[in-house]
Amino acid sequence: MEERDGRLLSIIVCGAGPATAISTFVTLAQERGWTVQVIATPAALEFFDEAAIEKQTGNPVKSQYSKPGTPRSRIPDAIVVAPATYNTINKWAQGISDTYALGVLAEITGLDTPIVVLPFVNSALASRPPFRRSVEALRAEGVSILLGPGAVEPHPPRTGGALIDTFPWHLALDEADSMTGVSAAED
Repeated sequence: MEERDGRLLSIIVCGAGPATAISTFVTLAQERGWTVQVIATPAALEFFDEAAIEKQTGNPVKSQYSKPGTPRSRIPDAIVVAPATYNTINKWAQGISDTYALGVLAEITGLDTPIVVLPFVNSALASRPPFRRSVEALRAEGVSILLGPGAVEPHPPRTGGALIDTFPWHLALDEADSMTGVSAAED
């Protein structure tokens, strides 16, 4: 990872429509003074140009565990999981760590690093009891999940594609800034 001064934001990107616009989110974060490290679930790698994101961030996109003896990444000042899928949220809440991204979340949750989740789920999935329990469990561990009034509202099934260009990346950055003590005046 390229070492720079300043705040480090790890963006954990999941395989959902808004992942095609992850470069937009990276740009917004960089404009607010964040150094960005992108971590992708295996499914997310199909949604964006990995080489372009690496060039934009100056850091490799991480999706696999490093070999023993490889230098470790710096612990981020904050993590944003966006777009966060039904699958990732449920696995994370259940303690399942079958990908590098989930392993990072499993290790960091409950520590001092702020974690912000910007879900991308449809209303059918969001209404299911397992998902609601997962959201409650993660919130109880201090994870900020931006779901509900004033945040992300689940969309009707089969309509997510129309929402890609309006995905509210800024909400996650506002929350990450707030959780790390950065006010809008400092940006």
